[in-house]
Amino acid sequence: MADIINIMKALGQVNRLRILNLLNQQKLCVCEMQNIMNQSQSNISRHLNVLKQSGLISSEKDSLYIYYYLNRKTIEEYPFISTILTYELRDADFCQEDNERLDIYQESEINCDDLKESNLFEALEY
Repeated sequence: MADIINIMKALGQVNRLRILNLLNQQKLCVCEMQNIMNQSQSNISRHLNVLKQSGLISSEKDSLYIYYYLNRKTIEEYPFISTILTYELRDADFCQEDNERLDIYQESEINCDDLKESNLFEALEY
C-alpha cells in the first residue's frame, strides 16, 4: 500500500508531474524522457527515484535500458491520481511542449539509441 503523504509530496513538483504525464501515454526510459523534457539525466533520475519510492511508478529492465511506467495498482487505490492524469496534466500548459515532443518521437522511426544524436526536436520553435 502506497503512503498518501509520499504520494502528495511526489505530486508537488512540476518535473515529476511532467514525467507522470509522459508515462500516462507510454512507458519510457531515462534517455527518452531526458530528450523529450530537455532535462539532464541526473535530474530525471532523481525525480524518477521519488516517484518510484512513492509507489506512483514502477520499472522493468529490457536489455540495456530500464523502462518506467505508471503503477496502475497505486492509481486504482487512489482514484484522484487518475483524475489528475486524465483531466489535468495532458492539457496543462507546462506539459504542452513535452506532449508535442512525445508526439514527434512516437511518429519517428528513431529508437532510444539514436535519439540523442538525431536532432529530432531541433525544428520545434519555442
